[in-house]
Amino acid sequence: MLSAALTAAACLLLPFGALAAWAAYGIADTGRYVTTMAPLSSDPAVRGAVADTVGAGIMHELAERRGLPPSAAPYVHSAVRSFTRTEAFRAVWDAGNRASHEAVLKALRERHDGPVTVDLAPITAQVRHELTDGNIPLAGSIPVRHARLAVLEPDELRRLREGFRTLEVAGVWLPVSAGVLAVAGIAVAVRRRRAVTATALGTAVGGALLGVALLVGRATILADLPSGVSRPAAAAVYDALTTTLRHVAWGLFALGLLVAAATWLTRRRAVARPLPRRGAPPPGTPASAPTSAPSRGASTSAASTSAVVSPAASTSAISTPAATSPAAAGPAAPTPPGTRSANPSLQRRVVD
Repeated sequence: MLSAALTAAACLLLPFGALAAWAAYGIADTGRYVTTMAPLSSDPAVRGAVADTVGAGIMHELAERRGLPPSAAPYVHSAVRSFTRTEAFRAVWDAGNRASHEAVLKALRERHDGPVTVDLAPITAQVRHELTDGNIPLAGSIPVRHARLAVLEPDELRRLREGFRTLEVAGVWLPVSAGVLAVAGIAVAVRRRRAVTATALGTAVGGALLGVALLVGRATILADLPSGVSRPAAAAVYDALTTTLRHVAWGLFALGLLVAAATWLTRRRAVARPLPRRGAPPPGTPASAPTSAPSRGASTSAASTSAVVSPAASTSAISTPAATSPAAAGPAAPTPPGTRSANPSLQRRVVD
């Protein structure tokens, strides 16, 4: 019972430990975060969402300050879409992700109660440069200001700060606790092979549950998006952020099944192997020829052969049955005087 309880606890803690470790060391690391988000600069849905957002902002600024007519909107959006296909956009994308991630981490680890903002001036300057090179009218008059884009509101920041501190602690202790409980469950088990199989199958189930949780979380997040947010772009971001966690889930599932199958196969081989019999000679010893008692037919044949060879002996044996087994007949009775023995040999022996 103790082994089963320890194994069940380890298998339950394993998916939560993987999730906590991913959040604490995958998402919370700026370098890894930027590397994870970098491929999204080539995703069509993400590029379209960025082009629409940046183009709408540029048109709003130009319409208010310079009186740009709405008919220029297609040209502005086309220029911004062209910019999203360049290497400069990829560089700006990485710089923007790095700046926003550092700002969020700094706010989570410090006592900062205001909104988390990111400076958009580098992106605006690059877009103005691209529009000017494309001979877009009034492109050079686009103002480059250090506009601050709010990434997190104060209420959201406070909730995330509490959860982030919990994840930092759980990301270390949950995986370690799961490993210790699994080893302890195997160590105290009476049948350790079965305990290893149960732990492996529990690991596979935990990996499968983690994968299902990722799918449910994806559907829930996409269903709760505001109306102005692009669902394909949000789905691409979610998939990019959870790539490592999906690989971990599939790895746990495959590892558990592999260990369980290996344990089952080794058990089958151990059961199929014949055990040596008690008193059997060791392998390599030449076997001696078996000795058996002569059969009844062989003794009868030998007796008949002797009868054919010496008929006189058989005749004397038939005429004097007592002589064939003197020990069974006992001592012979003395012959009365004046009588002759039927056996001449006995008579000579008496005379002598």
